Amino acid sequence: MGSRVRVWLNRTYAENVFFMDQLRSNPQHRAVEIHATHGDADSPVLAAADVASMEPEGLSPRAYVEYALDHCARHSIDVFVPVLHQAAIVAQRAEFAALGTALLAPPAEAVAVFQDKVTAYEAVQTVGVPVPPWWRVRTEEELVTAVEALEAAGHKACFKPASGAGGVGFRVITRAPFSLNHLNGFPSPYVPLDLVVEALRAADQPVDWLVMPRLEQPEVSVDCLTGPDGRIRMAVGRTKNGRRRGFTLHPSWIEPARLLAEKFELHYLTNIQFRMYGDEPVLMDVNTRPAGGLHQLAQCGVNAPWAAVQLALGEETGEVVPPFLGQDYTVVSGPRPVRAVSLPHQRADTPAPALPAVPVQATEPSPAAVTEPEPAPATENASATAAIAPA
Repeated sequence: MGSRVRVWLNRTYAENVFFMDQLRSNPQHRAVEIHATHGDADSPVLAAADVASMEPEGLSPRAYVEYALDHCARHSIDVFVPVLHQAAIVAQRAEFAALGTALLAPPAEAVAVFQDKVTAYEAVQTVGVPVPPWWRVRTEEELVTAVEALEAAGHKACFKPASGAGGVGFRVITRAPFSLNHLNGFPSPYVPLDLVVEALRAADQPVDWLVMPRLEQPEVSVDCLTGPDGRIRMAVGRTKNGRRRGFTLHPSWIEPARLLAEKFELHYLTNIQFRMYGDEPVLMDVNTRPAGGLHQLAQCGVNAPWAAVQLALGEETGEVVPPFLGQDYTVVSGPRPVRAVSLPHQRADTPAPALPAVPVQATEPSPAAVTEPEPAPATENASATAAIAPA
Protein backbone atom coordinates (compact mmCIF):
# COMPACT_ATOMS: atom_id res chain seq x y z
CA MET A 1 0.00 0.00 0.00
CA GLY A 2 2.80 2.43 0.85
CA SER A 3 2.70 5.37 3.21
CA ARG A 4 0.16 8.17 2.99
CA VAL A 5 0.99 10.84 0.40
CA ARG A 6 0.22 14.46 1.23
CA VAL A 7 -0.56 16.58 -1.83
CA TRP A 8 -1.22 20.33 -1.71
CA LEU A 9 -3.05 22.35 -4.37
CA ASN A 10 -2.78 26.08 -3.77
CA ARG A 11 -5.27 28.63 -5.13
CA THR A 12 -6.52 26.99 -8.29
CA TYR A 13 -9.53 26.63 -10.56
CA ALA A 14 -12.66 24.80 -9.51
CA GLU A 15 -12.21 21.96 -12.00
CA ASN A 16 -9.35 20.59 -9.91
CA VAL A 17 -11.94 18.90 -7.71
CA PHE A 18 -11.75 16.20 -10.38
CA PHE A 19 -7.94 16.14 -10.14
CA MET A 20 -8.41 15.45 -6.43
CA ASP A 21 -10.95 12.70 -7.12
CA GLN A 22 -8.47 10.94 -9.37
CA LEU A 23 -5.71 11.10 -6.78
CA ARG A 24 -7.98 9.34 -4.32
CA SER A 25 -9.00 6.69 -6.85
CA ASN A 26 -5.41 5.83 -7.77
CA PRO A 27 -4.83 2.27 -9.06
CA GLN A 28 -2.30 1.51 -6.29
CA HIS A 29 -4.98 2.22 -3.66
CA ARG A 30 -2.45 4.47 -1.96
CA ALA A 31 -3.75 6.64 0.86
CA VAL A 32 -3.73 10.31 -0.21
CA GLU A 33 -4.29 13.28 2.06
CA ILE A 34 -5.25 16.30 -0.02
CA HIS A 35 -4.60 19.84 1.19
CA ALA A 36 -6.19 22.84 -0.53
CA THR A 37 -5.92 26.59 0.00
CA HIS A 38 -7.85 29.34 -1.73
CA GLY A 39 -8.87 32.98 -1.47
CA ASP A 40 -12.55 32.19 -2.04
CA ALA A 41 -14.29 30.43 0.84
CA ASP A 42 -16.86 29.04 -1.61
CA SER A 43 -14.34 27.38 -3.92
CA PRO A 44 -15.35 23.71 -4.26
CA VAL A 45 -11.70 22.64 -3.98
CA LEU A 46 -11.85 23.59 -0.29
CA ALA A 47 -14.88 21.38 0.29
CA ALA A 48 -13.27 18.52 -1.63
CA ALA A 49 -10.01 18.61 0.37
CA ASP A 50 -9.14 16.67 3.50
CA VAL A 51 -7.43 19.74 4.98
CA ALA A 52 -8.44 23.20 3.77
CA SER A 53 -7.58 26.75 4.72
CA MET A 54 -7.92 30.29 3.42
CA GLU A 55 -4.90 31.93 1.85
CA PRO A 56 -3.63 35.31 3.05
CA GLU A 57 -4.41 38.18 0.70
CA GLY A 58 -2.13 40.88 -0.64
CA LEU A 59 1.15 38.96 -0.49
CA SER A 60 3.94 39.77 -2.92
CA PRO A 61 5.24 36.80 -4.92
CA ARG A 62 8.25 36.43 -2.59
CA ALA A 63 6.07 36.71 0.51
CA TYR A 64 3.77 34.10 -0.98
CA VAL A 65 6.75 31.77 -1.42
CA GLU A 66 7.55 32.18 2.28
CA TYR A 67 3.93 31.37 3.10
CA ALA A 68 4.12 28.28 0.86
CA LEU A 69 7.38 27.08 2.42
CA ASP A 70 5.87 27.43 5.89
CA HIS A 71 2.73 25.57 4.79
CA CYS A 72 4.78 22.69 3.37
CA ALA A 73 6.91 22.47 6.51
CA ARG A 74 3.96 22.57 8.95
CA HIS A 75 1.93 19.99 7.04
CA SER A 76 4.77 17.73 5.80
CA ILE A 77 3.65 18.13 2.19
CA ASP A 78 5.12 15.52 -0.15
CA VAL A 79 3.95 16.99 -3.48
CA PHE A 80 2.95 20.62 -4.11
CA VAL A 81 0.96 21.48 -7.28
CA PRO A 82 1.39 25.28 -7.61
CA VAL A 83 -0.90 27.37 -9.80
CA LEU A 84 -0.94 30.82 -8.16
CA HIS A 85 2.55 32.42 -8.26
CA GLN A 86 3.93 29.37 -10.05
CA ALA A 87 6.95 31.24 -11.45
CA ALA A 88 8.07 32.55 -8.06
CA ILE A 89 7.55 29.16 -6.44
CA VAL A 90 9.51 27.07 -8.96
CA ALA A 91 12.39 29.56 -8.76
CA GLN A 92 12.87 28.34 -5.17
CA ARG A 93 12.62 24.63 -5.96
CA ALA A 94 15.71 23.82 -3.87
CA GLU A 95 14.16 25.37 -0.76
CA PHE A 96 11.09 23.16 -1.13
CA ALA A 97 13.24 20.11 -1.82
CA ALA A 98 15.13 20.77 1.43
CA LEU A 99 11.80 20.38 3.24
CA GLY A 100 11.08 17.11 1.44
CA THR A 101 8.48 18.67 -0.87
CA ALA A 102 8.52 17.96 -4.60
CA LEU A 103 7.10 20.62 -6.91
CA LEU A 104 4.80 19.24 -9.59
CA ALA A 105 5.70 21.95 -12.10
CA PRO A 106 8.32 22.58 -14.81
CA PRO A 107 11.70 24.22 -14.13
CA ALA A 108 11.81 27.98 -13.69
CA GLU A 109 13.34 28.51 -17.14
CA ALA A 110 10.45 26.75 -18.89
CA VAL A 111 7.82 28.60 -16.88
CA ALA A 112 9.48 31.93 -17.76
CA VAL A 113 9.42 31.20 -21.51
CA PHE A 114 5.69 30.49 -21.57
CA GLN A 115 4.50 33.21 -19.20
CA ASP A 116 4.56 35.67 -22.09
CA LYS A 117 2.92 34.60 -25.36
CA VAL A 118 5.23 36.69 -27.53
CA THR A 119 8.33 35.18 -25.91
CA ALA A 120 6.73 31.77 -26.30
CA TYR A 121 5.94 32.21 -30.00
CA GLU A 122 9.46 33.43 -30.72
CA ALA A 123 10.94 30.47 -28.85
CA VAL A 124 8.84 27.72 -30.42
CA GLN A 125 9.53 28.99 -33.93
CA THR A 126 13.22 28.26 -33.36
CA VAL A 127 12.43 24.54 -33.03
CA GLY A 128 10.20 24.43 -36.08
CA VAL A 129 6.72 24.52 -34.54
CA PRO A 130 4.44 26.80 -36.61
CA VAL A 131 2.61 29.73 -35.04
CA PRO A 132 0.01 32.12 -36.51
CA PRO A 133 0.91 35.67 -37.60
CA TRP A 134 0.90 37.96 -34.58
CA TRP A 135 1.47 41.56 -33.56
CA ARG A 136 2.29 42.84 -30.09
CA VAL A 137 0.08 45.87 -29.48
CA ARG A 138 0.29 48.57 -26.80
CA THR A 139 -1.35 51.58 -28.45
CA GLU A 140 -4.37 52.39 -30.59
CA GLU A 141 -2.13 53.06 -33.60
CA GLU A 142 -0.50 49.64 -33.31
CA LEU A 143 -3.91 48.01 -32.93
CA VAL A 144 -5.33 49.63 -36.06
CA THR A 145 -2.22 48.73 -38.07
CA ALA A 146 -2.45 45.06 -37.02
CA VAL A 147 -6.20 44.84 -37.66
CA GLU A 148 -5.90 46.42 -41.11
CA ALA A 149 -3.08 44.03 -42.07
CA LEU A 150 -5.10 41.00 -41.01
CA GLU A 151 -8.26 42.18 -42.73
CA ALA A 152 -6.34 42.89 -45.94
CA ALA A 153 -5.25 39.24 -45.88
CA GLY A 154 -8.85 38.10 -45.50
CA HIS A 155 -8.79 37.31 -41.76
CA LYS A 156 -10.86 38.36 -38.78
CA ALA A 157 -8.64 39.99 -36.17
CA CYS A 158 -8.77 39.05 -32.51
CA PHE A 159 -6.75 40.00 -29.45
CA LYS A 160 -5.93 38.67 -26.01
CA PRO A 161 -3.52 39.61 -23.22
CA ALA A 162 0.11 38.79 -23.95
CA SER A 163 0.17 37.02 -20.60
CA GLY A 164 -2.72 35.29 -18.95
CA ALA A 165 -4.55 32.00 -18.68
CA GLY A 166 -7.55 30.48 -20.39
CA GLY A 167 -9.78 32.69 -22.51
CA VAL A 168 -9.69 35.71 -20.20
CA GLY A 169 -9.57 38.92 -22.23
CA PHE A 170 -10.10 37.26 -25.63
CA ARG A 171 -12.11 39.38 -28.09
CA VAL A 172 -12.82 39.34 -31.83
CA ILE A 173 -12.73 42.67 -33.70
CA THR A 174 -15.70 43.62 -35.86
CA ARG A 175 -16.37 46.64 -38.06
CA ALA A 176 -20.11 46.49 -37.39
CA PRO A 177 -21.27 49.54 -35.39
CA PHE A 178 -22.53 48.97 -31.87
CA SER A 179 -26.24 48.23 -31.96
CA LEU A 180 -28.99 46.24 -30.30
CA ASN A 181 -27.54 43.17 -32.00
CA HIS A 182 -24.72 43.35 -29.43
CA LEU A 183 -27.27 43.42 -26.60
CA ASN A 184 -29.49 40.56 -27.71
CA GLY A 185 -28.92 37.03 -26.48
CA PHE A 186 -25.84 36.09 -24.50
CA PRO A 187 -22.76 38.34 -24.29
CA SER A 188 -20.58 38.00 -27.38
CA PRO A 189 -16.79 38.09 -27.77
CA TYR A 190 -17.23 40.44 -30.76
CA VAL A 191 -16.37 44.10 -30.12
CA PRO A 192 -16.55 47.00 -32.62
CA LEU A 193 -13.12 48.38 -33.54
CA ASP A 194 -14.15 51.98 -32.90
CA LEU A 195 -15.13 51.18 -29.29
CA VAL A 196 -11.82 49.42 -28.68
CA VAL A 197 -9.90 52.40 -30.10
CA GLU A 198 -11.95 54.77 -27.95
CA ALA A 199 -11.20 52.69 -24.84
CA LEU A 200 -7.47 52.76 -25.63
CA ARG A 201 -7.54 56.55 -26.01
CA ALA A 202 -9.22 56.92 -22.64
CA ALA A 203 -6.89 54.48 -20.86
CA ASP A 204 -4.37 55.91 -18.42
CA GLN A 205 -1.79 53.23 -19.26
CA PRO A 206 -0.88 51.16 -22.32
CA VAL A 207 -2.24 47.67 -22.85
CA ASP A 208 -0.15 44.61 -23.70
CA TRP A 209 -2.10 42.59 -26.24
CA LEU A 210 -1.36 39.96 -28.81
CA VAL A 211 -3.31 40.58 -32.05
CA MET A 212 -3.66 37.67 -34.44
CA PRO A 213 -6.11 36.09 -36.91
CA ARG A 214 -9.07 34.26 -35.45
CA LEU A 215 -8.03 30.62 -35.70
CA GLU A 216 -10.44 27.92 -36.81
CA GLN A 217 -11.58 24.70 -35.20
CA PRO A 218 -10.87 22.04 -34.28
CA GLU A 219 -9.00 23.07 -31.19
CA VAL A 220 -6.79 20.32 -29.83
CA SER A 221 -5.39 20.42 -26.30
CA VAL A 222 -2.57 17.94 -25.86
CA ASP A 223 -2.07 16.85 -22.25
CA CYS A 224 1.56 15.90 -21.73
CA LEU A 225 3.25 14.07 -18.87
CA THR A 226 7.02 14.45 -18.84
CA GLY A 227 9.39 13.09 -16.23
CA PRO A 228 12.08 15.19 -14.54
CA ASP A 229 14.50 13.29 -16.79
CA GLY A 230 12.93 15.08 -19.78
CA ARG A 231 11.38 11.93 -21.25
CA ILE A 232 7.73 12.00 -22.33
CA ARG A 233 5.53 9.43 -20.61
CA MET A 234 2.17 10.51 -22.07
CA ALA A 235 0.75 12.75 -24.82
CA VAL A 236 -2.98 12.60 -25.55
CA GLY A 237 -5.01 15.17 -27.48
CA ARG A 238 -8.48 16.33 -26.47
CA THR A 239 -10.42 17.74 -29.41
CA LYS A 240 -13.00 20.54 -29.32
CA ASN A 241 -15.24 21.33 -32.26
CA GLY A 242 -18.23 23.36 -31.15
CA ARG A 243 -20.10 21.38 -28.52
CA ARG A 244 -18.51 18.08 -29.54
CA ARG A 245 -15.44 16.84 -27.65
CA GLY A 246 -13.27 13.81 -28.31
CA PHE A 247 -9.75 12.37 -28.19
CA THR A 248 -6.92 11.96 -30.69
CA LEU A 249 -3.46 10.47 -31.03
CA HIS A 250 -2.92 11.85 -34.55
CA PRO A 251 0.75 12.80 -35.18
CA SER A 252 -0.16 16.25 -36.58
CA TRP A 253 -1.08 17.30 -33.03
CA ILE A 254 0.92 14.91 -30.88
CA GLU A 255 4.35 15.24 -32.48
CA PRO A 256 4.66 19.06 -32.15
CA ALA A 257 3.49 18.80 -28.54
CA ARG A 258 6.05 16.10 -27.76
CA LEU A 259 8.76 18.20 -29.40
CA LEU A 260 7.91 21.25 -27.28
CA ALA A 261 7.65 19.25 -24.06
CA GLU A 262 11.10 17.72 -24.62
CA LYS A 263 12.92 20.75 -26.03
CA PHE A 264 11.71 23.15 -23.33
CA GLU A 265 11.79 20.65 -20.42
CA LEU A 266 8.07 20.95 -19.69
CA HIS A 267 8.25 18.53 -16.80
CA TYR A 268 5.22 16.90 -15.20
CA LEU A 269 1.75 17.92 -16.40
CA THR A 270 1.46 20.57 -19.09
CA ASN A 271 -1.12 21.40 -21.73
CA ILE A 272 -0.26 22.46 -25.28
CA GLN A 273 -3.06 23.90 -27.43
CA PHE A 274 -3.36 24.03 -31.22
CA ARG A 275 -5.88 25.40 -33.72
CA MET A 276 -6.09 25.58 -37.49
CA TYR A 277 -4.61 28.43 -39.57
CA GLY A 278 -5.83 27.60 -43.02
CA ASP A 279 -4.97 23.93 -43.54
CA GLU A 280 -2.16 23.88 -40.98
CA PRO A 281 -2.26 23.20 -37.23
CA VAL A 282 -0.50 26.05 -35.39
CA LEU A 283 0.36 26.58 -31.76
CA MET A 284 -2.16 28.62 -29.80
CA ASP A 285 -0.90 28.39 -26.22
CA VAL A 286 1.25 26.43 -23.78
CA ASN A 287 0.09 26.03 -20.18
CA THR A 288 2.78 25.02 -17.71
CA ARG A 289 0.15 23.52 -15.38
CA PRO A 290 -2.39 20.71 -15.47
CA ALA A 291 -5.36 21.62 -17.65
CA GLY A 292 -8.79 22.04 -16.13
CA GLY A 293 -10.06 19.30 -18.45
CA LEU A 294 -7.27 16.83 -17.65
CA HIS A 295 -9.67 14.53 -15.81
CA GLN A 296 -11.47 13.87 -19.10
CA LEU A 297 -8.67 11.43 -19.94
CA ALA A 298 -10.30 9.08 -17.45
CA GLN A 299 -12.63 8.26 -20.34
CA CYS A 300 -9.57 6.78 -22.06
CA GLY A 301 -8.59 4.70 -19.03
CA VAL A 302 -5.83 7.12 -17.93
CA ASN A 303 -5.25 8.57 -14.46
CA ALA A 304 -2.79 11.32 -15.35
CA PRO A 305 -2.80 13.15 -11.97
CA TRP A 306 -1.69 10.05 -10.10
CA ALA A 307 0.99 9.20 -12.68
CA ALA A 308 2.37 12.73 -12.25
CA VAL A 309 2.45 12.38 -8.46
CA GLN A 310 4.29 9.09 -8.84
CA LEU A 311 6.97 10.76 -10.98
CA ALA A 312 7.27 13.61 -8.47
CA LEU A 313 7.85 11.01 -5.74
CA GLY A 314 10.61 9.40 -7.79
CA GLU A 315 8.53 6.37 -8.77
CA GLU A 316 8.67 5.23 -12.41
CA THR A 317 5.41 4.98 -14.32
CA GLY A 318 6.66 3.74 -17.67
CA GLU A 319 4.82 4.84 -20.79
CA VAL A 320 1.26 5.95 -20.04
CA VAL A 321 -0.66 4.86 -23.13
CA PRO A 322 -4.46 5.01 -23.30
CA PRO A 323 -5.81 1.45 -23.60
CA PHE A 324 -8.63 2.93 -25.70
CA LEU A 325 -9.94 6.32 -26.84
CA GLY A 326 -13.26 7.24 -25.26
CA GLN A 327 -16.27 8.09 -27.39
CA ASP A 328 -17.19 11.66 -28.28
CA TYR A 329 -18.95 13.65 -25.57
CA THR A 330 -20.15 17.08 -24.56
CA VAL A 331 -20.14 18.96 -21.26
CA VAL A 332 -23.05 20.03 -19.08
CA SER A 333 -23.19 21.85 -15.75
CA GLY A 334 -23.45 19.90 -12.52
CA PRO A 335 -23.47 20.66 -8.79
CA ARG A 336 -20.45 20.34 -6.52
CA PRO A 337 -20.37 20.82 -2.72
CA VAL A 338 -19.01 23.92 -1.00
CA ARG A 339 -18.12 24.23 2.65
CA ALA A 340 -20.78 25.03 5.22
CA VAL A 341 -20.68 28.73 6.09
CA SER A 342 -22.67 31.09 8.26
CA LEU A 343 -24.25 33.95 6.33
CA PRO A 344 -27.20 36.04 7.54
CA HIS A 345 -30.55 34.58 6.43
CA GLN A 346 -28.86 31.94 4.26
CA ARG A 347 -29.79 28.85 6.23
CA ALA A 348 -31.50 27.97 9.47
CA ASP A 349 -29.47 24.98 10.54
CA THR A 350 -26.21 25.28 12.44
CA PRO A 351 -23.24 25.17 10.05
CA ALA A 352 -20.53 22.58 10.48
CA PRO A 353 -17.03 23.68 11.45
CA ALA A 354 -15.33 25.31 8.47
CA LEU A 355 -11.94 23.59 8.83
CA PRO A 356 -10.78 21.02 8.14
CA ALA A 357 -13.04 20.50 5.16
CA VAL A 358 -15.02 17.29 4.79
CA PRO A 359 -13.84 15.12 1.87
CA VAL A 360 -16.21 14.56 -1.04
CA GLN A 361 -18.66 11.74 -0.30
CA ALA A 362 -18.85 8.57 -2.33
CA THR A 363 -22.16 9.68 -3.81
CA GLU A 364 -20.38 12.27 -5.97
CA PRO A 365 -20.05 11.54 -9.73
CA SER A 366 -17.00 9.49 -10.69
CA PRO A 367 -14.09 11.24 -12.49
CA ALA A 368 -14.96 9.42 -15.72
CA ALA A 369 -18.45 10.87 -15.64
CA VAL A 370 -17.62 14.54 -15.16
CA THR A 371 -15.83 17.24 -17.11
CA GLU A 372 -15.54 20.96 -17.73
CA PRO A 373 -13.91 23.32 -20.22
CA GLU A 374 -10.54 24.75 -19.24
CA PRO A 375 -11.07 28.15 -17.66
CA ALA A 376 -8.73 30.65 -16.13
CA PRO A 377 -8.01 30.00 -12.42
CA ALA A 378 -10.61 32.58 -11.39
CA THR A 379 -13.46 30.66 -13.05
CA GLU A 380 -15.46 28.85 -10.40
CA ASN A 381 -17.58 26.37 -12.29
CA ALA A 382 -17.82 22.59 -12.26
CA SER A 383 -19.60 20.36 -14.69
CA ALA A 384 -20.43 16.83 -15.72
CA THR A 385 -19.76 14.88 -18.87
CA ALA A 386 -22.59 13.45 -20.96
CA ALA A 387 -21.40 11.10 -23.69
CA ILE A 388 -22.96 11.47 -27.11
CA ALA A 389 -22.80 9.18 -30.11
CA PRO A 390 -20.06 9.90 -32.65
CA ALA A 391 -21.12 11.50 -35.91
